[in-house]
Amino acid sequence: MTDDQIPELGFYTLAGHTNSPRDLLGQLRDAEEIGLGAAFISERWNLKEAGALSGAAAAASERIALATAATNHNTRHPVITASFATTMHRLSGGRFTLGLGRGVGPIFRRFGMSPVTSAQLEDFAGLMRRLWRGDIIVDHDGPAGRYPFLHLDPSFAEEIPLGLTAWGPKTCALGGRAFDQVVLHTFFTDETLARCVAAVRRAAEQAGRDPAAVKVWSVFATVTGDVSRETYLTKVVARLATYLQIPGYGEGIVAANDWRPEDLVAFRTDPVVEGFGRSLIDQVATADQLEHIASILPQHWVEPAAYGSPDQCARAVRGQLDLGADGVIMHGATPAELAPVVAAYRGQP
Repeated sequence: MTDDQIPELGFYTLAGHTNSPRDLLGQLRDAEEIGLGAAFISERWNLKEAGALSGAAAAASERIALATAATNHNTRHPVITASFATTMHRLSGGRFTLGLGRGVGPIFRRFGMSPVTSAQLEDFAGLMRRLWRGDIIVDHDGPAGRYPFLHLDPSFAEEIPLGLTAWGPKTCALGGRAFDQVVLHTFFTDETLARCVAAVRRAAEQAGRDPAAVKVWSVFATVTGDVSRETYLTKVVARLATYLQIPGYGEGIVAANDWRPEDLVAFRTDPVVEGFGRSLIDQVATADQLEHIASILPQHWVEPAAYGSPDQCARAVRGQLDLGADGVIMHGATPAELAPVVAAYRGQP
């Protein structure tokens, strides 16, 4: 295990779809071995429940920072979420960040839940901080809900960072004024990344906080080595196509990048894409289907990523930092695949 971690480099464990959540265990060990500074845990309501994965990640690691990016505040009672975070905080020796996200409105509606608002997230963040410092909360009636009684433990004085996944200017501003860490999204153009960073910093300053104290993570698809056609299709095309097919989600990415909405409509109304129905493209698409999807996606939509040799990818990662990001989550690759990129990064000025 290297003694020289790189705090500004991270990865998503179990990126995308997985049939084997146990793979997380080896990925965390590999990540620490090569010196990655942070591991991010996304949630899918199948085999990627955030609480179970977070506990496993803490048990499989010793030094790497851990964060959900993201879970949702409205899928668990506030006391359960706060307890999950304090348990992880102590289990990991203070390495855990509770990362929340807005989620996808149409999906929430399908499950009988209301879409999430910024006011709810901000109110919920305040509840978490109060519970972690041992407060007894009586008759709370706010955007996050009505609760006659909330409490964990009067001895608590926990300092647990809160993270937020953000795309648009309002959510970036929320992250700047009320959260400690902001995680952006894959396939953001350079202009979008710089604009998001500026929005976070500006909101933090307006709220009387130190703008530099809110860490902004770029999420950067990284495809290294010999980028075969199969690798490109599965790690880039399938991933972006899956984001775009989800109602609300695709609109968010297109709006954030100021891309043409009509191109999204053309993508979704393509007969092959429509044929997937509610099945996620990255779970079920064949090679031929992905080839077709690649042919209908605007080329500039798949360009915001790191491609090529380890040295080329490492320089592209540094470019994200030059645009203002504090850290880069190299997405879509395992730590084993990222090892040459990390080595190249260490060797660059």
